[in-house]
Amino acid sequence: MRLSELQKAGRAPGLPLSIELADAAGPAQLQLLTLLRVLPGQRYVGAGVWRGRTVLAKLMVGSKAARNFERELTGVRLLAEQGLTTPQLLVDGLQEGEGGWLLFEFLDGAQSLGQAWSAVQHLPVLADEQQAVLAEALAAIGQMHLKGLWQEDLHLDNLLRHNGALYLIDGAGICVEQAGKPLSRPKVLENLGVFFAQLPKSLEPFTEELLVHYLLSNGEHALPLEALLKQVEKIRAWRLNDFLSKTGRDCTLFSVQNSACGLRAVRREEEGAMLPVLANADALLDAGYLYKTGGAASVGKVEVAGRMLVIKRYNIKGFAHWLKRFWRPSRAWHSWREGNRLAFLGIATPKPLALLETRFLGLRGKAYLVTEYLPGPDIIERFAPYVEQGDAPEAELQALDQLFADLLGEHISHGDLKGHNVFWDNGRWALIDLDSMCQHRSLSSFAPAYARDRARFMRNWPASSALYQVIDARLPACASAPSV
Repeated sequence: MRLSELQKAGRAPGLPLSIELADAAGPAQLQLLTLLRVLPGQRYVGAGVWRGRTVLAKLMVGSKAARNFERELTGVRLLAEQGLTTPQLLVDGLQEGEGGWLLFEFLDGAQSLGQAWSAVQHLPVLADEQQAVLAEALAAIGQMHLKGLWQEDLHLDNLLRHNGALYLIDGAGICVEQAGKPLSRPKVLENLGVFFAQLPKSLEPFTEELLVHYLLSNGEHALPLEALLKQVEKIRAWRLNDFLSKTGRDCTLFSVQNSACGLRAVRREEEGAMLPVLANADALLDAGYLYKTGGAASVGKVEVAGRMLVIKRYNIKGFAHWLKRFWRPSRAWHSWREGNRLAFLGIATPKPLALLETRFLGLRGKAYLVTEYLPGPDIIERFAPYVEQGDAPEAELQALDQLFADLLGEHISHGDLKGHNVFWDNGRWALIDLDSMCQHRSLSSFAPAYARDRARFMRNWPASSALYQVIDARLPACASAPSV
């Protein structure tokens, strides 16, 4: 295969591929065996064999090939010139009409710090194991900043552990202010903001403590904590908006088809499993266990290939109802978006897996939302034994405190916070039924919405009960004074 043919290979070209490339010794074949990252028609990254050696290949095709190649090559050279640890570049080339290629040494058995973080993120906040991962990352970032460089696309997966060393990768994201001289404080704050914005918000109180690891490798600047936290908040808001925009378009994370005939959105890793579910949603609902049927929505638990799922079908009750619904986004779309919002923010909710919005000539009809199934009890069932005495387990009360603190911190109102919409799941309280959820832009709109949520939540128990008194005393009374 010629390199240029990759442009038309789509997201999942058949492997293995034999691609004609060249180096100083002349033409040869790259045997591409696996793909690690694909940007269809533009970039293909994977492992392969070149002249008998295992390599990591970055292949650029399409109209942006030359620009992408030069960015990657420049970044890789900057890292090497400044003595920073990065995989050795073995071969590079750019051919007009074909594309560009960079072949690197393959770090067999390497683990990204993103993988390392995934293994410890469930531990208590800033456990020693978590601090070790973040300390390693911040030390590497400090060394990079000391050399006048920064990683534009700074995240834990761009840092690789291999044989006791930490490697910086992804040259395309490497930028330089003044090579060999420490990065200016504004750039440091900007780049550290990108890093800290990706961490769970629960770590925010420990930002100053974590900064010590950065300063040990780069103590060039005093870093004002307040300025850094403002930058973190700015980047965090941008990342959320960027992520939400991806939930409605075809990208690496989501497979989306949007036309006058319908809207279908599926988490890309779930595409194979979810397409049959969407195709047979009505039959699965009819055969499943129905929690709710008829009216505006039908909700049921279904089993597919040994996996329990929840399907929610948003019905059209009649012509008058259709006239109210056809012209605006469906409630399924709203729940899909808000479920992904909560997941992104680290607030527990069943994982949204797939969405289908039926249309006729662009006019919306029935819609379907598929989520993971939560086996745990809702809070009414869970707390039933403690209503009279108020002696609910402290860990579960603390988890409730945390849920409300998270909602307050993000200015999120649920809209129907009854007990049947709050489920116990893996040590946290999870929210379901997100049809009316809203993240408010101002305290003035959030405060009354929070008051309504709190009042509805407290109506789950008699006001005279001991449990009511316990919960009422713990939950913040108003949105203007959240407790963490």
